[in-house]
Amino acid sequence: MREIMFATVLALASASISQAQAQDAAAGEKVFAACKACHQIGETAKNGVGPELNGLIGRKAGSVAGYNYSAANKNSGLTWDEATFREYIKDPKAKVPGTKMIYAGLKDQKKTDDLVAFLKQFDASGKKQ
Repeated sequence: MREIMFATVLALASASISQAQAQDAAAGEKVFAACKACHQIGETAKNGVGPELNGLIGRKAGSVAGYNYSAANKNSGLTWDEATFREYIKDPKAKVPGTKMIYAGLKDQKKTDDLVAFLKQFDASGKKQ
C-alpha cells in the first residue's frame, strides 16, 4: 500500500512540475511580446530590426545569416547559454558595449526565467521542441 501511495504522490508531483514549466513558457510568451517589436521566433520567423531568435540557446552571438550585426556583437565571442543570455538581457549595453540593441534591459528575475523557458522551446528551424 505504501508503494502505491508513494507512486501516486510521485506521479502527481511530476505532473505539477511539468505544468509549472509549461506555465513558465506561457508567461514567457507574454514577456516576449515586448521583444516582438524587433525580433521574431517560430517557423516563419525572419530577421527584422533584430535577428530572429530560433535556436538562440547554444548559438554563437552574431551568427544569424542575413542579419547585419554590430561589430561589437559579431566580435563578442559569446555563445548564448542561459547564464550569458540572462546577463545580456538584464543590461545589453553593459554585457556587449557597442551593441545595436536599444533595450534598457529586463531586471525582473521571474520574467527573465519565463522568457528563457519560452525561448528554449524553439529549435534552430523554429519548431517547438
